[in-house]
Amino acid sequence: MAELEDIGKHLEELRKRIIRIVLVIGIVTACLLSLHIEPIQIEQITLYYPTLDPLNNISAQITNYMKTNLVPENVQLIQTAPGQAFFAQVYIAALVGIVIGMPVIIIELVSFIKPALKENEIKISRSISLPALGLFIAGCVFSYYFVIPYILEFLYRYGESAGLVTFLNIMDFVTFVLQFLLAFGFSFQLPIVMYAVSASGIIDSSFWRKNIRYAIVVIVIFGAVITPDGSGITMWFVSIPMMALYIAGMTVIERKERKKSNT
Repeated sequence: MAELEDIGKHLEELRKRIIRIVLVIGIVTACLLSLHIEPIQIEQITLYYPTLDPLNNISAQITNYMKTNLVPENVQLIQTAPGQAFFAQVYIAALVGIVIGMPVIIIELVSFIKPALKENEIKISRSISLPALGLFIAGCVFSYYFVIPYILEFLYRYGESAGLVTFLNIMDFVTFVLQFLLAFGFSFQLPIVMYAVSASGIIDSSFWRKNIRYAIVVIVIFGAVITPDGSGITMWFVSIPMMALYIAGMTVIERKERKKSNT
């Protein structure tokens, strides 16, 4: 009975923390779907303030911004069924809500598993929370500006070379973009995961260098799985940054290990 009561308490605590996370993401999502950002000039400085405008909301502004920056020239972005543009804006608002709510997500998850952690593991989880958020945002930014535009341009060159007029469905476009943003946001956590595992003493710091060949194979497979074409070219847009992150994480771990052994 005591074990069942403990499990019930843990589940209740988990439920409360999940509700908090969902509330934060939901509030941010609702704001993005209800408010519009207006610019204002004050002494040659451009500032922005929100106004209530559900039709021309912030999510729609983000969609227009992505269309301008990501959709290749001569490619038309369309909707083929009623409501597709709305659901695309909901997806975008939810992703932004997850990014903005990431500090709350990290805090709630760390707080939930805190009782099961040792003292040094608690210190590690606290020390990596902010870098994890920074790397997630960095992964999204890197994907948005340096990966997605080139992949889209590369893929739609095939249609252009065949003399085809390309129409891109808004849902397919948003799904494609969000897929890469999330994939890079989470893949940029690789150095953090490597550091946390090594600092916790689960594996030796030399493990990463010994198994670098296997890691490269796994990274290439991951890149091939999440990229949409079978050309074998676009997967390197994903694989090469992850290899660099792996090497960076391995280098940081080894340097920290050397400093610890010298003190």
